[in-house]
Parts: sequence; C-alpha cells; structure tokens
Amino acid sequence: MIPPLGLLLDIDGPVSSPIERRIVIPSIVRDLVALAGKGIPIAFITGRSDAFMRDEVVAPLLRAGLPDGIRMFGVSEKGGVWFPITKEGMGDISIDAEVALPEEYTAEFRRRAHARFSDTMFFDETKRVMISLEQNLGTSAEDFAAAQRNVNQLAFDLLVEHGLGARYEEQEIPDAHGLVNFRVDPTIISTDVESVLLDKDRGAALALDYFRESGDLPTLWRTVGDSRSDYLMADHVHDEGFDVAHVDVRPADGILERPYRVITQGDLIHDEAGAAFLRHWVRALE
Repeated sequence: MIPPLGLLLDIDGPVSSPIERRIVIPSIVRDLVALAGKGIPIAFITGRSDAFMRDEVVAPLLRAGLPDGIRMFGVSEKGGVWFPITKEGMGDISIDAEVALPEEYTAEFRRRAHARFSDTMFFDETKRVMISLEQNLGTSAEDFAAAQRNVNQLAFDLLVEHGLGARYEEQEIPDAHGLVNFRVDPTIISTDVESVLLDKDRGAALALDYFRESGDLPTLWRTVGDSRSDYLMADHVHDEGFDVAHVDVRPADGILERPYRVITQGDLIHDEAGAAFLRHWVRALE
C-alpha cells in the first residue's frame, strides 16, 4: 500500500522545546509512534547532532515502543550526518567528511569562544561536521542575543583569516579560488558555522532517497519547522512533484511566499503547534 502521508520534521521547535531542549509534551512521542505504526514515512531533519537525536528523540520513542517495520530516518547537522531509525534504535551513522570544517579552524574557534563567551554559550562537542555555539540553559534570551552578535562576527572573521571563503549576512569574502565555502548561520538559541552545501533541502533529498529504498512514496507530504530555512524541505519535495504543504510553527518571523500551501496552528507556536499538528493527523488516519 502507498502510505497516505509522509512527514519531514525539524526538531527544535515543532518536536522538542527550544527552551528546555527536550521533548516536554508527552503526546508528541505517542503520536509519532502511532503514525510510524501506520506506515507513515517520518524523517527528522535537524541541525542537531546525532548524539542529541539519540538521547532526546530516539530514546523517548524507543521507551514508548516503536513497532517493527517502521519507515523512519534521521538527518543531523543539516545533511552532514544521517542514519536509519528502527525499533532497535539508531542504525549505522553516515558522515559526509567532505563538508566538515578544517580541524585547525575548529580548534582555534573553540579556544577563542570558550575564553570570551562561556558565560552565555557552550561549544557543542557532539557535532561532527559543523560547529554550534549554543545558549546556556541559565542564560536569558536578551543576554545571549547580545553576545551572539559578537560571536557571529568572530566566527566570520576567523573563517576569513583561515582563507576558507565565508558568508555572514551581507558580508561575503571568497577564498583564493573565488569560492565561498562556509557560512555563519545564527538561530534563536545558537550560532552555527557550516558548509554552504548543508541545509534542509539536502536533508529532504537524503530522506526521500532513503524512503524510496523501502517502498512506494506517498503523494501527500507535510514539512514542519520553526525557521525560514525549514521551508527548504518543502521546496525540495515540491520540486520533485509531490503534493506538499509546509507547517510554520513560528510564523511571527514572517511567512514566506511559496507555490505550495503554508499552514499555521492558530495562535500555537513551537512544540505546542507541533503537538497539535501530529494529533490532527493521528485522528485523521484513525
């Protein structure tokens, strides 16, 4: 049977709380398990590391009892790392080393960031191909935002010093070959330094390719996220000719104009909106 629906889900925002950095709404786990049990292909496409996915997403799903034969997939670090998910947990992890930041840059940035910004953010040591400095749990959003502006500029300037070719907002300086290889990408809880090849459309492509190996693809898809870059998941699915709509769980940042439908969950945002979306589909497919 062709599944009636396919899901591509960002993690921070629609699934896990961006404040507590974990799944706090129990129905999200229950409904993900229920949808997986109905044969719905579900991919988690995130900038988070595979370690975060294992501990904060896959572990709760396993405790809730993922059934046999599910079609579930994880993409971490925006397409730099990926893995299958089964009732036994995460499968073999694949890493695209070609998109990783040079070790010398990572080491120097870690040292400088720790010396200057450890009071507001921490260096995520679980990342494999990108860099993330994440807001400390005890740091206010205002204090983090103030420090983030400085760390963003440090990250960009250091990329330029290392001759890597860099982009940050309107600033762009190519390398000796005229290439821009890396970008500084701030979020509401982190600053990411990453290859320009990494983004949510790359994750969507990996997910669809994986699901093709296990059976027919549904014609109807929903993508869910809280940032403007999450629309890229729906862009890719739409470009492949599927019927897709994107669910924006933080529309206050601006709803983008797209050739497909953009859905919001009323006044709900973040994981409350994600929970309402999943509950709707569990009921619709009963």
